[in-house]
Amino acid sequence: MEHVMRAVRADEWPLVKELRLAALRDPAAPVAFLETYEQGAAHSDEFWRERALGGSEAGGGEARQFVAVAPDGRWDGGITVLIERPDAEVRFGEAVDVHQAHVVGVFVRPGARGAGLAEALFRAGMDWAWSLAEPRIERVRLYVHEDNARAAAFYRRIGFVATGRTVPMPGDPSAREIEYAVERAG
Repeated sequence: MEHVMRAVRADEWPLVKELRLAALRDPAAPVAFLETYEQGAAHSDEFWRERALGGSEAGGGEARQFVAVAPDGRWDGGITVLIERPDAEVRFGEAVDVHQAHVVGVFVRPGARGAGLAEALFRAGMDWAWSLAEPRIERVRLYVHEDNARAAAFYRRIGFVATGRTVPMPGDPSAREIEYAVERAG
């Protein structure tokens, strides 16, 4: 694989914006993301600056966005890992009584799929989460829309297991998001 997996830098907000908007244009976006392309495109440059800072090492440690960078500098995919503490407000889903990481914003450009980028991005994100000394992460979770069979199959293939927890899809309470998780080994 020629791509480099790395965390975003705070000054890369235009690339963070471009990758997110590309994800929101993907045909799977309605069941993969909690925002539409129009909502994403309406965000100010300040929003994107804050988002890039928050996902960078300079952002303080509660989140990290990882990207797959091609040899020509193009970003072909990304994921974001959020740290969730039992005593903090839950961003999405149910609270648990352990420190956990929550994977969101998973996207690989269609032309780069099938090359192992998603697996490599997950490895980078999960290695970062498991490496934290404080808080010590006990599980990594994510949610997948009940109709997103392709994503669910990928998550199972890389070791995530459905926990039995579900939550209503924001904006469509008749649809469900299914929680998948990986528990810390040992």
